[in-house]
Amino acid sequence: MLALEIVVILGVAVLVSSVAARRWRVVPPVLLLAVGSLLGLLPALRGVGLPPEAVLLLFLPALLYWESLTTSLREIRTNLRVIVLLSTVLVIATAAAVAAVAHALGLAWGPAWVLGAAVAPTDATAVAVLARLLPRRIVTILRAESLVNDGTALVIYGLAVGITVGEEHLGGLHVTWLFVLAYGGGALAGLAVAGLAVLARRHLREPTHENVVSVLTPFSAFLLAELAHASGVVAVVVAGLALSQLGPRVIGAETRQQAQGFWTLTTFLLNGALFVLVGLQLPASVRELTSVGLTRALVAVALISATVIGTRFAWNFTTPYLLRALDRRPQQRLRRVPARTRVVSATAGFRGAVSLAAALAVPETLRTGAPFPARDTIIFVVSGVIVVTLVAQGLALPAVLRWARLPADTSVERERRLAETAATEEALAALPEVAARLGVAGEPLERIRAEYEEHLQLLRAQEGTEDERVRHAADYAALRLELLGRKRATLLRLRHERRIDDVVLRQIQARLDIEEVRLARREPVE
Repeated sequence: MLALEIVVILGVAVLVSSVAARRWRVVPPVLLLAVGSLLGLLPALRGVGLPPEAVLLLFLPALLYWESLTTSLREIRTNLRVIVLLSTVLVIATAAAVAAVAHALGLAWGPAWVLGAAVAPTDATAVAVLARLLPRRIVTILRAESLVNDGTALVIYGLAVGITVGEEHLGGLHVTWLFVLAYGGGALAGLAVAGLAVLARRHLREPTHENVVSVLTPFSAFLLAELAHASGVVAVVVAGLALSQLGPRVIGAETRQQAQGFWTLTTFLLNGALFVLVGLQLPASVRELTSVGLTRALVAVALISATVIGTRFAWNFTTPYLLRALDRRPQQRLRRVPARTRVVSATAGFRGAVSLAAALAVPETLRTGAPFPARDTIIFVVSGVIVVTLVAQGLALPAVLRWARLPADTSVERERRLAETAATEEALAALPEVAARLGVAGEPLERIRAEYEEHLQLLRAQEGTEDERVRHAADYAALRLELLGRKRATLLRLRHERRIDDVVLRQIQARLDIEEVRLARREPVE
């Protein structure tokens, strides 16, 4: 019964927090974390924890897959050097800086590196909430960084845990091989699963069956990579990026619409539930802290948080100047960003569930049977760093964005208009040939020609919003929406009078829904 209660509690918490965050203009993870922490104080929920296996094997593949599937591969290529440095060198530098501070605070080098690896990566799910707040280039860099840096951090984490437990050894060739295996093996596993997914889709005709393949893809990629001792994170990301390019060639409209609705809702719920579960774990990390006093542990949280944030700020205000000194090509100068933009990127370095999952996954005993040193301290400090980065930086981010005064990013709208105009022009040019091949002539041909010409004129008129055609299109959409409402009322009355069946109602409603969504988004009428 408790499992069902947890599902309901998580759902209500996600819903209430998301609605409140939108109303109060607060970054949603802050409220989700706060609600989870309050729930963790309830005696009935004290036994509820965050299983690290659930994060790494259930939440992470699904969330990473959808993020990589919906990010811009072109922007990743354009900013590849920055992304690679952020997701590898910055992660290693952060882990090293945290390990040094933790060692100075009394932790042995092994547990100190475990702590550093746990808090080094930024959180992909937290970064996802920024997509509507920032320009596309910044969002793409933050997304790509958070998608890949988990792989780097988990290699460091596995090595640090193995050395501490007594099952690994430290050597240059061994460490290099671990990174090559993690990234190279993960990339190959992701490409292999993406290829198999495309082959499977070519032989499937039912949208539901195709979307089963979509659901299986991230978990299959993660599993295959883990079986090869490679990075499951990298495998999922590579599979998602590959399918973002291959998918449009093999996926039909109905399948795509179904997948969009499924993955949007699923990732929203998983993302929200994950932050609530992280919050639930926070009171437990305080109760289980026994190896050091609470005051000393809080000091450690403050110092480690300052190290994590400070390292990211230092990176953003040193490496760009180093790259400028080393690379003076004109295209490099075009990619430079002002200092205020770098402050925004540095402020967006949230930590989240992967960090906590890594801390909770620390084994309880060493190879000798002795307790793992400072395990409770590691869990407490990681939990504290998550709270500080999410709450402090999350609450500060809106103010930082106002201070930065970033220019409006209109590139997506310009490219959308370009794509629609070019597609409509080419379709119109191909109309005589297509009509001749299909044997269509007369009134149907002229009707579709008039519709496409009207659509093309409207697209060109949208360059200036005061054009009469644009106002007419808006009036047309408003009128159509009102008439759709009348249609729905008529359908409900006919169903109430038992003149039509529920099946008929749902069939017609489905067509009305598609039209209403298209009009409500103010898309040009075709």
